[in-house]
Amino acid sequence: MKVSDILRVKGSTLYTVGPLDSLADAVKVMAEKDMGSLVVIEHGELAGMLTFREVIQATVQNGGALGSMVVKSAMDDHPMTCTLETELDEVRRMMLDRHARYMPVINEGMLMGVISLYDVAKAVVDSQNFENKMLKAYIKDWPVGEQ
Repeated sequence: MKVSDILRVKGSTLYTVGPLDSLADAVKVMAEKDMGSLVVIEHGELAGMLTFREVIQATVQNGGALGSMVVKSAMDDHPMTCTLETELDEVRRMMLDRHARYMPVINEGMLMGVISLYDVAKAVVDSQNFENKMLKAYIKDWPVGEQ
């Protein structure tokens, strides 16, 4: 299974923010949309990722308040990315190695979407459930007397 399979099911709706946008406004969007991340776009290109992990770290460093901080001060400016052709096992390994919960998907320099660790886990579980169902059907229909 590839990343393109996940995006095909999930869709590719993206919410973005600029690096000079208010961190408080970005957090408000994340809360309103029930999202754990926002893609940071600058000059039409991926500039970083903002997740609740970065927001919490920035808030702690700022004495517990967002204040007048901007997205750029908190974002991950070197997010790990994958392509539409990246295999799901590789994405899973990459996310686990870096403790990443979100990964932008880039295809020929264009942002195609973001996949989450939840999306990856759901795809794995769905695939395993389908395989289990097929194996159980195969075993149930096993011809009598053949082994």
